[in-house]
Amino acid sequence: MNPTIKDVAKKANVSIATVSRVLNNLGGYSDKTKQKVNEAIRELGYQPNAIARGLINKRTHTIGVLFPNVSSNFSSDILQGIEDYAHGRNYSVVVCNTDDDGKRTMKYLQLLREKQVDGIIFSSSLLKEEYYEAIQAMNIPVVLVSAASNHTTVPYVKIDDCLAACDAVEFLIGKGHRKIAMISGGKEDLLSGTPRVDGYMRALQKHQIPFDSRYLVYGDFRFESGCIQFETLMRTVPEITAVFAASDEMAIGVLSAAYKLGLRVPEDISVIGFDGVQLANMVVPPLTTVSQPLREMGKIASETMIRCIETGETLPGTIVSHSIIERQTVRTLA
Repeated sequence: MNPTIKDVAKKANVSIATVSRVLNNLGGYSDKTKQKVNEAIRELGYQPNAIARGLINKRTHTIGVLFPNVSSNFSSDILQGIEDYAHGRNYSVVVCNTDDDGKRTMKYLQLLREKQVDGIIFSSSLLKEEYYEAIQAMNIPVVLVSAASNHTTVPYVKIDDCLAACDAVEFLIGKGHRKIAMISGGKEDLLSGTPRVDGYMRALQKHQIPFDSRYLVYGDFRFESGCIQFETLMRTVPEITAVFAASDEMAIGVLSAAYKLGLRVPEDISVIGFDGVQLANMVVPPLTTVSQPLREMGKIASETMIRCIETGETLPGTIVSHSIIERQTVRTLA
């Protein structure tokens, strides 16, 4: 028979309430008492039951996190920040890979409801009305990270995508480039696609560089589309001197395609990415990029979520700063 919290209390010679306080890091006990309780837990092999604890304190200390592509470098960096902070506060994280599919997302929301999670962090996707209504019905908080919503009461953590894209293109212009192509995300992507295109346009206009529609192509933020769209650009506008890719994965796709085409980076073509994932510093040559503080964004989202859970507060959104990390994929034109 599995040991119970009552067994732990008896072995440690303390009350059940004290064991519960130790398990939940609530304080109000000495280090010696904490040591006795933890020793009893180890000796008995006691495993706290999250559902049973939830019946008592109305919480399971579990957070659901939804990503459209959990295997991407972008998602893994954000997840690291979320988990690091949550773990430090004794919260567990349940990760769901939605593949940006509406039906799958709704299925996962139902699963998280059954698991009685205390809150949901929604990442890298638009919080559609049906998702919002499903979460509202669960009566738990939701926090967005690198995501957006029409609901002004939903807390978020993100950068200013338009400004960051404008800064990326201005960086290229400052290096003497004027024939600058862009590989954007999807045309219908209002979250990151449209604002980054707006930033590209803003930089060109600011420096009185005419926009050429052939210089703007659309991918899906993933490696393969970077390869494909760079080859398209080389067929249609081979005169370009620089490419701004709206994600590091697409920028790395550009590096790969350039190599296959016999082009040297940055001697023949300059490339700047967007996101600042760890992989950008591992490729050859190391990628110049607009960096989002992804782990920090995950940490802030996790911190905001736990504060919402524990206080019931409605917190504001957070805009974090981006930066340009110059490495070896952009050259200065004479």
